[in-house]
Amino acid sequence: MTDTRLSELIRLLPGLRLSTDPGDLEHYGRDWTRRWTPAPLAIAFPADIAQVQAIVRWANGASVAIVPSGGRTGLSGGAVAAHGELVVSLDRMNRILGFDPIDRTLTVQPGIALEAVQKAAREHRLTYPVDFAARGSCQIGGNIATNAGGIRVIRYGNTRQWVAGLKVVTGQGDLLDLNRGLVKNASGYDLRHLVIGSEGTLGIVVEATLWLTSPPPETQVMLLAVPAMDALMKVFAEARHRLRLEAFEFFTDRALSHVTAHGGQDPFDTVHPYYVVTEFEAPDEAAKGEALAFFERCVAEGWVVDGVIASSDAQAAALWRLREGITESLATHKPYKNDVSVRISAVPAFMDDMHRLLTASYPDFDVVWFGHIGDGNLHINVLKPAALDNEAFVAQCEHVTAMLVDTLRRHGGSISAEHGIGLVKKPWLGSVRSPEEIALMRGIKAVWDPNGIMNPGKLL
Repeated sequence: MTDTRLSELIRLLPGLRLSTDPGDLEHYGRDWTRRWTPAPLAIAFPADIAQVQAIVRWANGASVAIVPSGGRTGLSGGAVAAHGELVVSLDRMNRILGFDPIDRTLTVQPGIALEAVQKAAREHRLTYPVDFAARGSCQIGGNIATNAGGIRVIRYGNTRQWVAGLKVVTGQGDLLDLNRGLVKNASGYDLRHLVIGSEGTLGIVVEATLWLTSPPPETQVMLLAVPAMDALMKVFAEARHRLRLEAFEFFTDRALSHVTAHGGQDPFDTVHPYYVVTEFEAPDEAAKGEALAFFERCVAEGWVVDGVIASSDAQAAALWRLREGITESLATHKPYKNDVSVRISAVPAFMDDMHRLLTASYPDFDVVWFGHIGDGNLHINVLKPAALDNEAFVAQCEHVTAMLVDTLRRHGGSISAEHGIGLVKKPWLGSVRSPEEIALMRGIKAVWDPNGIMNPGKLL
């Protein structure tokens, strides 16, 4: 390490693990977008809060930008380090710090994986209900930084609803202890919620206290084959009316084809244009009878043409894999991703406009879309043809995204539902936030991070 700035950091923190290994620089310098060439200064692996504070204070003095790093599963370029930044990885800060059975809270370090939090909750006969396919690799700190949603938002909401307290190191190196797990705290601005979703631009989450809840009663999983796009919301309305929904997800035939090519098993003999996987409470025979009545009504109305109800946990997991395996099955194709949302009531009209736009704009591209239709969130994946230059591919996709933004604006939607703004969506922030809002956001960042060292260039 010949850089004198790093030599000074090592002198200040002799116990800090610091890496300039080329493999580490590449791995920790990029996220799942794979669109920017990673070029960090180094990777720091702090072991505790004091080391994080010392790193931030050093960075201010050395004029070095910091990129906080979680599980590297981001999809918007929010954790990219391409301009000599110091990546601060929270991998080593991955412990459970405490459980309170009365408050039903779990206090954890930010580098702990979501799946480990869910497992710890189950050990106390409780549940942490935020959930998505990357549960084994994404980290709680990153979930908080992007206010992650996932497959059970329809029942439990986003990450924001489950954060009882936070400890945060600001851009000046100060440690804030926010809310302290209080259920009621009417004492001015709740800075905890300002940090949630801020994408590491205000500070670094170094500890989180999470609310847990009672596990749901026994559930069932159902996969439905839907013949037309306009039937999707009719099926959803009927399901929400009759069932106690845990999740309601949809995907297209193109999505299913990629998952089955990746090892998933299609339970139907015929290909259908759309599919719904839904999970709902089924604690007794009455609830199971209501589920059957729901299915029969949908078939009678022509909204559903086939269906499967899981008869075991293994079959339920296999049905869920058809939805949760989509992102992994597309990874090798380097997809260009859009993550958009509209009000639930606007979903049918928006989907119709979106479908026409995508069909006209990508006549020769493989476009895979799916989403959390029950909360108005749709994911669009455009796969790069092998013969097309990557730069030309991205340029064409960004041209279409600009038109998609106009469509979202007409329907009152957002260009980012749950993946954050990062670098990818920064050009379109103004489609969601007014100039006055953006000016206030810049002012807030200037207070928290006066030297602009925290994840610069992202979001704003």
